[in-house]
Amino acid sequence: YVQVEGIPSPEAIDTLQKGVTINIKGKLYHTQPCHASIVTAEPNLPPRTPPIRFRKSVPDCWLSLTLTEGKNRQVRHITAAVGHPTLRLVRYAIDNITINGLLPGNYRPLSPAEVKGLLAWRSP
Repeated sequence: YVQVEGIPSPEAIDTLQKGVTINIKGKLYHTQPCHASIVTAEPNLPPRTPPIRFRKSVPDCWLSLTLTEGKNRQVRHITAAVGHPTLRLVRYAIDNITINGLLPGNYRPLSPAEVKGLLAWRSP
């Protein structure tokens, strides 16, 4: 999930889905297409410490992004490229492993099947 400044237009969402040209280490890179959608209800996440800056005159919005690659700071770069800087970023899932039920600072061991799935997911 990514909380962005402003409310993205359908065109901005479409641009995210088609891929965005960003600058990676001084070189232009066109990102792979991703799934992007506006989240209608704020995700059930613990509050952030310190809290995100609040500005009455600038609305914010939550997006759900599903990427197939992970360049350095990619989410921050692509949301900024479509005019909506990232305010908060939460990795909700990797494959079928989610943060459901975990509080900040907590963890749980992965099952052998989850580890096997992640290794298969990460293979080229």
